[in-house]
Amino acid sequence: MSLTEPPPPRASLRQGGAGPGRRRPPRTPKGRQVDLQALAQVRALLGERERRRDLLIEYLHLIQDRNGHLSAAHLAALAQEMRLALTEVYEVATFYAHFDVVKEGETPPPPVTVRVCDSLSCALAGAERLLADLQKQLGPGARVVRAPCMGACDRAPACAVGHVQVLNADKAQVATAAAKPAHAHTYPTPAPFAAYLKSGGYELLNACIAGKRTRDDIIKLVSDAGLRGLGGAGFPTGRKWSLVRAEPAPRLFAVNCDEGEPGTFKDRYYLERDPHRFIEGMLIAAWIVEAADTYLYVRDEYPDVILLLREEIAKVEQAGLSKHTRIHLRRGAGAYICGEESAMIESIEGKRGLPRHRPPYVAQVGLFGRPTLEQNVETLFWVRDIVEKGVEWFTSQGRHERKGFRSFSVSGRVKNPGVKLAPAGITARELIDEFCGGMADGHTFKGYLPGGASGGILPASMADIPLDFGTLEKYGCFVGSHAVVILSDHDDMKAVALNLIRFFEDESCGQCTPCRVGTEKAAQLMANGPWDAALLDELSALMRDASICGLGQAAPNPLLSVLKYFPDDLKKPLGHW
Repeated sequence: MSLTEPPPPRASLRQGGAGPGRRRPPRTPKGRQVDLQALAQVRALLGERERRRDLLIEYLHLIQDRNGHLSAAHLAALAQEMRLALTEVYEVATFYAHFDVVKEGETPPPPVTVRVCDSLSCALAGAERLLADLQKQLGPGARVVRAPCMGACDRAPACAVGHVQVLNADKAQVATAAAKPAHAHTYPTPAPFAAYLKSGGYELLNACIAGKRTRDDIIKLVSDAGLRGLGGAGFPTGRKWSLVRAEPAPRLFAVNCDEGEPGTFKDRYYLERDPHRFIEGMLIAAWIVEAADTYLYVRDEYPDVILLLREEIAKVEQAGLSKHTRIHLRRGAGAYICGEESAMIESIEGKRGLPRHRPPYVAQVGLFGRPTLEQNVETLFWVRDIVEKGVEWFTSQGRHERKGFRSFSVSGRVKNPGVKLAPAGITARELIDEFCGGMADGHTFKGYLPGGASGGILPASMADIPLDFGTLEKYGCFVGSHAVVILSDHDDMKAVALNLIRFFEDESCGQCTPCRVGTEKAAQLMANGPWDAALLDELSALMRDASICGLGQAAPNPLLSVLKYFPDDLKKPLGHW
């Protein structure tokens, strides 16, 4: 061919030419191919359920429960079945601690997983020794891993064999449970639905729906009683109801039963023993704001509570008591951050639990973009009693110029830990002496956490401050969800603070750098010691000022408390339990 001659035309793909320039079509489509057997299994599991995006986490649970893990083949099949990008499914599955994602070529986990809680109350009760013993004792048929708080701090140390908890655990009990893992769950027998009805249950709800009670009447009663959000923030309940009602319909309702704060277990206590008092309060609140749908989000560490609520809510629906709102029970998947209201809403929508930037607030733009009421379990538990027994009954309780009841989750170095219903404003010293039988034998009161892992640490010399909203902030602490962990002269406060910061490091959602990197850096500085007070203070200021949500903002509280209130512990080597 002459250099001056034009080259021969390339065959056009559109024309179906067969020239040398034509690309051969790929033998298989691009991307991960769906295994037909895995697809059939996923379809059989899902059955007639709707393939909605917000149900992704529920369907991941179905696969995990059936197979013990999430294989690459099943994730690809689920993505195709739900018409989602595989990346969307993977990012959700790998975000939550209770999902075991097994990549191609990896060995699936053993059939039994034993999780040992290493949060503070369990650490005080010997979780580290138990963890080491189990790792040596259990064979290849089980794996032993660390886990964050399981909401059983009063019965520490706590373990979970699969999803079944072993409380006040020792290595013999756990080994026996691991050898014959149970599939059925048990829970304290609550008052039956019929008995609750006979005792006047749901009469208030029926009066509301029948128009015998007005919404303004109920709002005024809970406002006059001073009922507040009891999940940690303490926002006035009546005011929140009014704010949500002022937003345009349709409105939604999200109930937070994801109490993952180390030291907190009061919601579990009330749900196990009197679920219908809570359910009635929930249905009244849904009626107040005219919520078309109510979403109840329960942490995965409470499988017995989830089963109990499914049974009891079904009875309520069959009795026609929830016609004004559709109830959806959603199961968490092991993420402390989902206790934050906007992260919980993201999780209900089937996404990673990443806190949202605010404004707009959840009351304005919440679940599925609609105005949303968000409430804690215990707050709703008190609605019926306040309305029926009256404002004076509730406000007649209280000490030190505070009013009402408070449910304290008490754990640590006391004789009788547990949920203590006490007057608002009670002090830590009064709580120990009057409600917990005093300190455990051989222990001298040294300090306490007034509000769980994020509420800071105070010395015993400051145990006469009322425990309530607004009383502790000037000391760098807060009461939060009223989780009180009592510490003694056996405990090194540096080790306590390190345990707590490692919890926050593990539970950070990773969305913002100040929290993601700050908690990791703080843990390193605290573990390697000696503590550099100026550097830790500077790091804490950055985390407080720049973190998106309360996790990163409150994570430094324990270490700052040790720097401020426990100077003697700073001079000693880092202790352990």
